[in-house]
Amino acid sequence: MIRKRSDQEADEKPRRLPSGAALMQPGVTDALTRALFEEWGEFGYVGLSLERVAQRAGVGKAALYRRWPSKRAMVADRLEVVGIDLAPLIDTGTLAGDITAVLLQLRRVLRHRLVRRILPDLHAEMQRNRDLAHDVRGRLQIERRRRAAMVLERAIARGDLPATVDTKLFNDAVGGLLYWRLIITRERADRSYIDGLVTFIIAGLLPADR
Repeated sequence: MIRKRSDQEADEKPRRLPSGAALMQPGVTDALTRALFEEWGEFGYVGLSLERVAQRAGVGKAALYRRWPSKRAMVADRLEVVGIDLAPLIDTGTLAGDITAVLLQLRRVLRHRLVRRILPDLHAEMQRNRDLAHDVRGRLQIERRRRAAMVLERAIARGDLPATVDTKLFNDAVGGLLYWRLIITRERADRSYIDGLVTFIIAGLLPADR
């Protein structure tokens, strides 16, 4: 059977992707992420509108919904990605140096204008929204606490701390004390405060007879 010329030309032409198979462009995802946190900081989680997020990002709603089917899904995903990316680990060679590096990095995050608005709102909403709380306390919290625990693992390997050190206590102290000062009481956390906090945390980790 001889094929028609029109059929041959159709085969030679590049095929168009279906509209629903559009590639996920990183630039669009980044713009949507920035817009999400700007909107959240302004209106809170309850008042957060994905339509306004897309509008602020300068993209269509379809681009947003191809990535996340709901507000909760977008919030959980973006918090996880951004939260983990903002938690690098620095090996300074000493326990005091490592804890100082962790606290200084956390201080930079907690000083951000949007973080200062969003975190209290997030924690309040988590008390009302079990599904959101489950999402936030999932991989993000586990991964961040795992990374912080690596500081202690290095210290144990160097002989700076005993293998019986309380990892949970360390995680609570590093995150909780600085969060309380910067977000709740809104007091300063200068370098003198950070140095004192490092001394306090190490003293709590060491055995009483040491």
